[in-house]
Amino acid sequence: MISNLNFFLASILEEGIVISIVGYIIVFSALLALYGVFYYLPKLLSYNIKQKLYKEGKKECIEKGDFQIEGGVNAAISTALFLYFEELHDEESGLMTIKSVERKYSPWSSKIHGLTSNPRF
Repeated sequence: MISNLNFFLASILEEGIVISIVGYIIVFSALLALYGVFYYLPKLLSYNIKQKLYKEGKKECIEKGDFQIEGGVNAAISTALFLYFEELHDEESGLMTIKSVERKYSPWSSKIHGLTSNPRF
């Protein structure tokens, strides 16, 4: 029985190396794509805001760079939104009830059919 099992170490190592390389390529390409999204998204958004301000004729705002919000202001806004949305939850009563539901008997969910009187070993 054991003599019929043949392991070809060279083929196992070769396949393992290929799978490892493909895995590394997938992970690093995903990380590179995420880096690109996080790096270029603010620039793209600020470009969009600049275009809107330019169409409205507010060139002095574009030159000053007044369209960007500071980090402290962003933190205050996000904290206020978090607290506001936390208040929207319903008040839960601490009362727990157990309702008994009558169901039809179904042999599909019965556990007694899984047991045999004389198990075979």
